[in-house]
Amino acid sequence: MAEIKLHDSWRTPLAGEFAAPYMAALKAFLLAEKQAGKQIFPKGSSWFRALDLTPLDDVRVVILGQDPYHGPGQAHGLAFSVLPGVRVPPSLVNIYKELQADLGIVPAAHGFLEHWARQGVLLLNSSLTVEQGLAASHQGRGWERFTDAVIRLVAAREQPCAFLLWGSHAQKKAGFVDAGHHLVLKAPHPSPLSAHNGFFGCRHFSRTNQWLEQQGQPPINWALPPV
Repeated sequence: MAEIKLHDSWRTPLAGEFAAPYMAALKAFLLAEKQAGKQIFPKGSSWFRALDLTPLDDVRVVILGQDPYHGPGQAHGLAFSVLPGVRVPPSLVNIYKELQADLGIVPAAHGFLEHWARQGVLLLNSSLTVEQGLAASHQGRGWERFTDAVIRLVAAREQPCAFLLWGSHAQKKAGFVDAGHHLVLKAPHPSPLSAHNGFFGCRHFSRTNQWLEQQGQPPINWALPPV
């Protein structure tokens, strides 16, 4: 995977992961899937897009997802985000609703979240690929070990960071993060199945910005520009 675009701030400390046997097995699996004619999302150049857009030293907020979207044209390497022109997915609709209730931000007409990523919001999925139409199809193939290593790198930094953990999967995955050093905010997942159980009203966006300002950092501008 040396040909994959990845910011050096991540590539260097993750070199041991890329050299590990599990990563070779993952690469072989993905190659075999492609050779079998299966459609994999996102495209290969976007597998590490979240890391490339948000260098390690710039990470101020972490939002964890689970799988890339498995519909055509949706996934592009950022958790919860879709490409311009694609219908905003239900979970992101609910994220926008909470943003409006919390900070008065009118929901964007698109679901393209690169504006957040470029401000230091790491939008990281647990698994970085998926087969078209088959949710969770690449779970247990090695991506989880790799993204665990990413989270450990962020959690080990002296600079504290805000972790927004939505749903039991994210909360378990980042369960080792020191809440005495970092800001760790937990809420149900924004999915329509669970958002009404406490995601709505969690105020994670304003709480994160207040905390960042207490740390002497600028707040995140959560309002998305037009695309």
